[in-house]
Amino acid sequence: MDEKTEAEHHAHVGSGEPEEKMSAGRYAATRFSTLKPAYDDAPNPFKALSLLNTQQWMFFLVAFFAWAWDAFDFFTVSLTVEDLAETFDKSKADITWGITLVLMLRSVGAIIFGLAADRYGRKWPFIVNNVLFIILELGTGFCNTYKEFLAVRALFGIAMGGLYGNAAATALEDCPEAARGILSGMLQQGYAFGYLLATIFARAFVNTVGHGWRPLFWFGAGPPVLIIIFRLCLPETQAYRERQRVREASPNAAKVFMEEGKVALKRHWLLLVYMVMLMAGFNFMSHGSQDLYPTMLSNQYNFSANEVTVTQVVANLGAMTGGTVVGYCSSIFGRRFSIIFISIIGGALLYPYCFVDSPRIIAPAFFEQFCVQGAWGVIPIHLMELSPGSFRTFVVGTSYQLGNLVSSASSTIEATIGERFPLPPKGKVKRYEYGKVICIFMGCVYAYVILLTLLGPEYRNRAFDVAHDEDMAEVAHADHTMIQKIVAGDAGRANSEDIEKGKKRAEDVNV
Repeated sequence: MDEKTEAEHHAHVGSGEPEEKMSAGRYAATRFSTLKPAYDDAPNPFKALSLLNTQQWMFFLVAFFAWAWDAFDFFTVSLTVEDLAETFDKSKADITWGITLVLMLRSVGAIIFGLAADRYGRKWPFIVNNVLFIILELGTGFCNTYKEFLAVRALFGIAMGGLYGNAAATALEDCPEAARGILSGMLQQGYAFGYLLATIFARAFVNTVGHGWRPLFWFGAGPPVLIIIFRLCLPETQAYRERQRVREASPNAAKVFMEEGKVALKRHWLLLVYMVMLMAGFNFMSHGSQDLYPTMLSNQYNFSANEVTVTQVVANLGAMTGGTVVGYCSSIFGRRFSIIFISIIGGALLYPYCFVDSPRIIAPAFFEQFCVQGAWGVIPIHLMELSPGSFRTFVVGTSYQLGNLVSSASSTIEATIGERFPLPPKGKVKRYEYGKVICIFMGCVYAYVILLTLLGPEYRNRAFDVAHDEDMAEVAHADHTMIQKIVAGDAGRANSEDIEKGKKRAEDVNV
């Protein structure tokens, strides 16, 4: 292989369309060579964002706000652990099972709503998700027993699980290629923005307006109404509509969808397993660094409610900054390189993040969350580019939520282990050395994420349109030109003779 061909081969392996024919040995040999930063030219971020038309911006904004409120709903429990424990006469570790149940059952929602979104469109599953948010947030606020609380949060897990894949597909599958990285980072920071809002409104509503912690959950049921109205005003994404045209060009669209699933599973099963493993590491990273952090500040370091709020707000500002910056940089340096680089920096910052016992901890909190969410900022577009086109919502959402399932006990693990390191009590309040546990736990998580990212593939700038989908071409027994004709509404030119030729070509390949 000459120098030019070698370079082109490496570029192909590291980005764009997946390499179909590569031995395991050859793949392993390219893990370091393809990690080398591409230094691709990237437009000024403001110019990249200016490439979006009005509809693309609306898709992004509705996805961002829905994802932000998903995070808000999740963190309402994390921020009221002590109040909930007092109300239900349980330990803080018991209350964290409400967090764990949500994480465990999210994969069920991802499967149900992901398949629905890929088959019937992004719009109505998205709306149903938000209707459930309204009902279940209200329900949480009216819980009177611990069992009721766990039951409602379990149902919430199913509702939350269906949103992420749909939000990523809605926001990113129609967006211009040059803007993918920065939009990915901005979208993912809906999570940090939701955490920020939850922190602010927890301080505003919890134990300030009566009824203890309950007003925070009642308030949380309001904004999804506006998100539903917003989504009702928008159509389906262009990428989904094009794919649906190809399915409906056959006599049985449902059968085509089932065939797409069989092909995707046959061709990409190993990649799907990898994505779940990667997402397990990323979810351990976020939940391990965030869920018990407010408790560490108040319980171990005796921070006041105001000091905890300020620290959390600053940390989430760091998260939103990091996700946007690193997401944009991934378009220049590559998805894998960006994740590995920022994870190394995050690992180096763990000690001050966990062991500074004064308000100066604000600085390491900012930069640690800059790194955690910086790595996460690459994830929406990285998962979209890795996923089979026919099941993009299902695969992105399910891999993310199965990763959540694997990491679902992270806060309970940290809380339980932390209670093995007692500190002198403050009055009747038991205190524990949570900082030590978070530091060690996160060090292991960073090492895992770096290793998995190094071993994994990258298809940066992969085309999302159905005409470039090899799986659909196999299912439809059609070449790219024929699929383009169908998408363009010129299905008549893709006549039965063309289709028979396509089937014959597919049979010859299989033989």
